[in-house]
Amino acid sequence: MGGAFLMAMSAVGPGFLTQTATFTSQLGADFGFAILVCILVDIGVQLNIWRIIVISGKKAQTIANELVPGLGYLLTALIVIGGLTFNIGNIGGVGLGFNVLFGISPENGALIGGAIALIIFLVRNALIVMDRTVQVLAVVKVLLIIFVIAMMAPPVGPAAYHTFLPSHIDFYSIVTIVGGTVGGYISFSGGHRLLEGGLRGTQSIRYINEGALTGIGVASLIRILLFLAGLAVVTAGHPLNPLNPAASIFQAAAGTFGYKFFGLILLAAGMTSTLGSTFTSVSFLEYSKENSVNHTYQKIRPYLIIFFIVFSTAIFYFIGSPAKVLVAVGAINGLILPIALAILLVATMRKKIMGTAYKHPLWLTVFGWIIVIFMAYAGIQTVIKNLSTLY
Repeated sequence: MGGAFLMAMSAVGPGFLTQTATFTSQLGADFGFAILVCILVDIGVQLNIWRIIVISGKKAQTIANELVPGLGYLLTALIVIGGLTFNIGNIGGVGLGFNVLFGISPENGALIGGAIALIIFLVRNALIVMDRTVQVLAVVKVLLIIFVIAMMAPPVGPAAYHTFLPSHIDFYSIVTIVGGTVGGYISFSGGHRLLEGGLRGTQSIRYINEGALTGIGVASLIRILLFLAGLAVVTAGHPLNPLNPAASIFQAAAGTFGYKFFGLILLAAGMTSTLGSTFTSVSFLEYSKENSVNHTYQKIRPYLIIFFIVFSTAIFYFIGSPAKVLVAVGAINGLILPIALAILLVATMRKKIMGTAYKHPLWLTVFGWIIVIFMAYAGIQTVIKNLSTLY
């Protein structure tokens, strides 16, 4: 469950809130199709990646290096840079949450959030504390969004219809929300958490399946609820503020009270994503031989965590993080996804990496390669669309 909630809550961060609200405002009920595709991709990505990592007993960067020497370093660079960039937005989300709730400046709120994250990571039994914090905040987010939904009348019928029969398909929205849900570091957070928890080998398949599907279920539930809430506001004729579209949903639904609720959700979202991004990105900096412990990494890991959080907080404090950055980084993470997934799928064919007793299920392999091809195509379409707008 630690792996499940870490993955789910890493996905449901400030960028998640911004992306979902932004595309609901732009696409209306058609955005339901993008969410459906996102859920299907989530299943294929997480079941593949978690299984390959845990059964091999190796972190993703080690698998990539064993496949092609040096490939793991490239993967690490992509994941860590993306995670660090996203973390600026995560810390910013915490700061904005404090601003909405208590009137503290977002910059000072970010400092408080960064300090809390450091305390969680640096206390004794940090992984357990992180797990419990993430789980409690997940429950808070779900309950608050359900409360807002209960105060509104979302158009469930049109939403369901356009989810399966959209009048328009927008590849940019698909790439962006997939990138924000399982792109970049997020797709590896659960698998790496299971490794740190001591799970290895084929005897862990039951826990892999339960954890991955639970995490996907929680993240998908929150996205669907937020989509319905946003759709209810948009169809009622309330425009969403492009500078903070997610806040507009809650403010339109319940006035000042709803706006304060949004502040609490934003605070929870920012904190859980900060923990997930920091844990996973730093885990990519460990390189060790099979069945051995990298003692140097274990010694410097606290300092890496401190740097990761302090750097992200400082960038937000002095530069800021506009909503457009959160959407753009989600799209970048979506472009990383087919590369990372393809690397791990090729690794399933190497007995040296996976062991001689394990054979990766054919349906998972086929499902995985379909996702790689689809996301690569959607990513290329997105790049072409964005380049065409420059001329």
